[in-house]
Amino acid sequence: MSRRLTGMALGALLIGAVPAFAQPAVEVTPLAAPDAFSNGARDTGLPADLWRGASVETARTVLPLVAAKPLSPAAAALARRVLATGANGPEGAGQDRDLAGARIAALIAQGAVKDAGTILSRTTGLESNPALAQAGAEAALLAGQDERACEIGDRLASGREDIYWLRLRAYCQARAGQADAAHVTFDLAQGVARDATYGRLMGAKLAGAGSPGAASLRGGLDYALSRSLGLDLTAATPAPAVAAALAAGEPGAATWNIETGPGPLRAAMAAVAAGDLASAQTLRAGLTADATPVNELALLDALIAAASGKPDGPTLDRLVERGAVSDAKIRGKMQNAAILLAALGGPMTPQARGEFAKFAGAEAGKATVARGLALDLAGEARLMGESALLALWISADAGAAGPATGDRARIVRALRLAGLDADARAFAVEGLLAQR
Repeated sequence: MSRRLTGMALGALLIGAVPAFAQPAVEVTPLAAPDAFSNGARDTGLPADLWRGASVETARTVLPLVAAKPLSPAAAALARRVLATGANGPEGAGQDRDLAGARIAALIAQGAVKDAGTILSRTTGLESNPALAQAGAEAALLAGQDERACEIGDRLASGREDIYWLRLRAYCQARAGQADAAHVTFDLAQGVARDATYGRLMGAKLAGAGSPGAASLRGGLDYALSRSLGLDLTAATPAPAVAAALAAGEPGAATWNIETGPGPLRAAMAAVAAGDLASAQTLRAGLTADATPVNELALLDALIAAASGKPDGPTLDRLVERGAVSDAKIRGKMQNAAILLAALGGPMTPQARGEFAKFAGAEAGKATVARGLALDLAGEARLMGESALLALWISADAGAAGPATGDRARIVRALRLAGLDADARAFAVEGLLAQR
């Protein structure tokens, strides 16, 4: 009996072992690390191949500029839209944590604090990289989450002696009641890079008495200090990031504040600037050519055409005509307007093109020849992300007033060709408003 059971058991083992020997080897393919740009904040309407063909070197140049310099409303809206999009980054950028931090910092600087916070909530290992950590701390301070900002600073793995972290650490130590340590850190920070505004606010925080002066809203730490000192925040001019935090809402599409009168013509222009195209069209319908200054009416028609994305030929022909016959000062403005509407794709008759080619009074561009050509080539190749980056580079160099007409026209054309039509229209409208 024992011998029979032993044989049965051995047979069962062999039968059970056969499938194991018959199984093919499984090849394991390691998963690629997640792309840092694939974390998005919201549906921006832009495609997953946004960064196809984009230069990572251009991204590394442009994103810190967007984080540090003021932009016009059209450029800021473009930056917010592109940088909030979840899409694989330019080749070589996916695992660049510094670049990922610059992306978040740029979003915060242009007022997209909520978008930045959403992306950060989906990003792991903030404390392993100073750039990402600083973006996370700023977002937390702007959201009123001072404790979270202090936690990020405490966990920072490197760069702890950089000036940003020294200033934040002094504030966090003061919050925690560590007065002696806060004094030492504060003195160290001021010794590394003295800042009068931070000095008076933090000095008052440490002293617990005396007048700290007016509130300052340059960034998250100023905002936190001013708030903790009970200062009147309405008396200070906020940076875009702080303005967004105070408004408890995200800025949307580009808009501009201009005077609404006197008269229906100016009211119509103000409606276009505020993004109310329907009201502008209604007001325009009540205007007649014989009772309205011809140049201003031509400009209003151009604004409505640009905002609606319908740059029609007759409107452009009238601008070309006014650019040829108006007095010298007005002539340049009409030529600028015609150039912008042409860049948006407005058709011209052969006669209009002949007059257009003679224009010499329009505002010339200021971007380098190479950068302008790079923008042209990116648009023609339909490289959406690259076109946006180069447009933002030119815009950052131009400042809050926006690019000169020559540069702006190239931006409008490149964005339109690349598929960024709404952003092209915004740049065109902004440039046309400047011709009032």
